[in-house]
Amino acid sequence: MRRTLEGTKRKRQKVSGFRARMATPGGRGVINRRRAKGRHRLAIIAKKLA
Repeated sequence: MRRTLEGTKRKRQKVSGFRARMATPGGRGVINRRRAKGRHRLAIIAKKLA
């Protein structure tokens, strides 16, 4: 049985994945700030999209 508050990989990608970030000016700002800071991961990655 699944727990009540379980997220889904697809939803997570749609909201905060790399392509979602690049789709808007604000999102591109997020990516640029993370690049400037030297983040190893710029956005979340999906091992396998369901």
